[in-house]
Amino acid sequence: MRMIGKNGRKDLANVYLAEIKNGLMVEFVDSCDPLVGGRDKKWVIVVSSQFGCPVGCLMCDAGGNFKGNLDRGQIIGQIKRVFEESPELDPRKCGKLKIQFARMGEPALNDAVIDAIHWLAEEYPGAMPCIATMAPAGRGQWFESLLNASQRFSDIQLQFSMNTTDPEMREQLIPYPKMSWPQVADLGKRFYRPGRRKPSLNFALSPGIPVEADRITDYFDPEYFAIKLTPLNPTATAGENLLECVNSFERAKLLVAEKAKEFSVLGYQVIESIGNMEENEIGSNCGQMVRKYKADMPEYEKAPA
Repeated sequence: MRMIGKNGRKDLANVYLAEIKNGLMVEFVDSCDPLVGGRDKKWVIVVSSQFGCPVGCLMCDAGGNFKGNLDRGQIIGQIKRVFEESPELDPRKCGKLKIQFARMGEPALNDAVIDAIHWLAEEYPGAMPCIATMAPAGRGQWFESLLNASQRFSDIQLQFSMNTTDPEMREQLIPYPKMSWPQVADLGKRFYRPGRRKPSLNFALSPGIPVEADRITDYFDPEYFAIKLTPLNPTATAGENLLECVNSFERAKLLVAEKAKEFSVLGYQVIESIGNMEENEIGSNCGQMVRKYKADMPEYEKAPA
């Protein structure tokens, strides 16, 4: 791994850009929550699982230029590199260590992610793996393997990217073969364990994208599913696709709070997730750093795959 760049602040988030091999690059993130404390209290590491991404979500800068999957060692190498940045800390003594497989790539399309999760259980059994997925079609066996691996942790965070309650709009926003709502519902129920986090349905809210709480109740039982609401953060891809992003904290808070009420009255546990808006300047949204590098260094496109 050859480090190419870093951007951010130690007390909030640093985004790293690294060349893995033959010009192929990934991003990964080292972050903490200033409201909670330093990394000894809560440490969040976000890693990539693919070179680019084949899904091509309309709001994500990581889509396109897909060059394949990272292997087990390449995924683990990102985690180890973050730990090396804070040699004074022992990750095993961290109050909450979250490893998110949610940067570049769709984790459910890479079998090596399961291998990396098993490594995490062996080396850092107190950690919590977090998987963000759009539930690609035909990957039932991968989710079976994830279910098996999840038994090695006291908690796991499984998040399904929904983004809208309009099925036709969802096909446009996530233009890749995906599981049906009934299939996702059955899958989520199998992951549910009393005392652990409920699988969550994530909606990145934008004024132009319909999210109507009562449209999902026939499929997703509040007993088994939570709702996670975030603002649609600004990305170049979202702008190119004429999606309205949320740039101010005040507007994001209002948008999320209003929609949270709609889900809450239906019995859902609602997670209101509004990050520090400064992270948008850092480039903490998926694919932003690689995209900027490619724009500044067009010869990157000529690197051998």
